[in-house]
Amino acid sequence: METVFGIEPDLPASHFIDVLRRSTLAERRPADDVERIEGMLRHADVIVTARDTKGLLIGVSRAITDFHYCTYLSDLAVDASAQRCGIGKRLISETHSAAGLNTTLILLSAPAAREYYPHIGMRQHDSCWIVRSQG
Repeated sequence: METVFGIEPDLPASHFIDVLRRSTLAERRPADDVERIEGMLRHADVIVTARDTKGLLIGVSRAITDFHYCTYLSDLAVDASAQRCGIGKRLISETHSAAGLNTTLILLSAPAAREYYPHIGMRQHDSCWIVRSQG
């Protein structure tokens, strides 16, 4: 399967929601809140997409970065039917390149993906703390 990767700062919310649902990420994102999803996309610094040859979005990475020190990869979703083909790894690489390889790339893993990230060369960090959303 040929995959076309690109930077899409104006990715439509409907496309993003669709790929979230076709991956497992919709379970942990506000996929039913279009206004919130639109805000997430509008305020992202880097949005990298993977599309099949017919133009269907099969993967997406959404990141927030200062382009100098750190890049937080907040969403990484790959259509379940396209997983295990290197798309996620390539999305991470393209995101890091777009944000600047001089930045540290940071992401919080979905529980089911914990084994994936070491497999592609990422290292686990043992000190992360969060304050959950109030809304």
